[in-house]
Amino acid sequence: MKNPIIFQNIPCILVTGFLGAGKTTVINQLLATKPDDERWALLINEFGRIGIDGALLASSQDNDLEQKNIAIREVSGGCICCTSQLPLQIAISRLLSEHHPQRLLIEPTGLAHPRELILQLSAPHWQTALKMNAVITVLSGEQWQQIKYRDHDGFQAHVRDSDVLIINRYTQLNTSEKQTLLEWITTLNSQVKIIWAASGLTSSEATDSSDKFVANKLVADAYSKMLNDQLNKPSYIISNQRKVSISNPQKSMIGLQSQANSLAAAPSSSSSTDESEAQANPQTSADSGLPYRYHEEQQDFQLAGWRLPAHYILNADDLQNWLLALPNWQRIKGVVHTSDGWMQINFNPGSLTTRTIDPQTDSRLEIILQLDNTVDTNTVDTDIEETENDAKASSLLIDWEECDRELMALVI
Repeated sequence: MKNPIIFQNIPCILVTGFLGAGKTTVINQLLATKPDDERWALLINEFGRIGIDGALLASSQDNDLEQKNIAIREVSGGCICCTSQLPLQIAISRLLSEHHPQRLLIEPTGLAHPRELILQLSAPHWQTALKMNAVITVLSGEQWQQIKYRDHDGFQAHVRDSDVLIINRYTQLNTSEKQTLLEWITTLNSQVKIIWAASGLTSSEATDSSDKFVANKLVADAYSKMLNDQLNKPSYIISNQRKVSISNPQKSMIGLQSQANSLAAAPSSSSSTDESEAQANPQTSADSGLPYRYHEEQQDFQLAGWRLPAHYILNADDLQNWLLALPNWQRIKGVVHTSDGWMQINFNPGSLTTRTIDPQTDSRLEIILQLDNTVDTNTVDTDIEETENDAKASSLLIDWEECDRELMALVI
């Protein structure tokens, strides 16, 4: 009988950030710095049940992930920060034992409070296996400008529990707003290291296109080096939480309802999914009761997702128009077979991105809608309660069966 493999001090970093902050971009930038002879692993926590982020990351890579020594595993069906620790332990253990990575990256869902995950990874059983390095948090300047984000506890939580803060999408901020942003960050976390993403930096001294190219190249190289340097810096946040053990209440799941002549119910248990297994067994994946849809409410968000057979082809233009017309949407992502071919969809309020991808085993689409409880602070007190109730009531009046019919009507 073989002795179990004991892993010690595997460097591990967290890449956190609120929903739609731009974590995938930063992760891709980190993966681009990987030495060719190193094996890395990426653990993605999907808040929904469909499992799309792995496909989005995989399709954004120029070469095959296997050839690049990068392993990706997803934990879907709930937040690993809010559920029992079992899915997290299983996923990390399998990544370490099956792929023997020399570095582990973890991306928790953008709807999570990172403190819970930090506490879990500070438990004694991880202290010898994982060497916890920087908690890198991504913050969108566009989101920060909106009071509904700036005053949201979940948005602030990511800043509080970070060693390094990457600020992106900030080109629209003037000098005064940037200073206000820095002061706001300092009130939440005075010790965080701040890095301005290279995509927002230009040289005001550049006089021609050649100078601009050189200046931007230098800025991009400097940003990449600063980002890469964080991979080996110990986490101040996690070092303060070592030897803390917590137990979390199990997340309650909302059951799925079957719909005649429409979409079948999703499987009731999907706490962990492995996209590589689905790709290796396409027939099994294709025959797993498709199509189906789920929806549920978490915190002040509603989530809904669909999986459709690969032979369902949706009109590309009509699909985009339908998605953008959904109320209070905060994130839309998917891999979908459309009239324009297989498309990757990655929408947030500040960016609408689509690109062609290789054929998939099925189409996957997931949306996150915010329950809009925002109140105008200039409204008189007597109107506040009515305004709040009206806003929440309107956001709850979503007929998901009607959404199913509308989506199915887009199949050509």
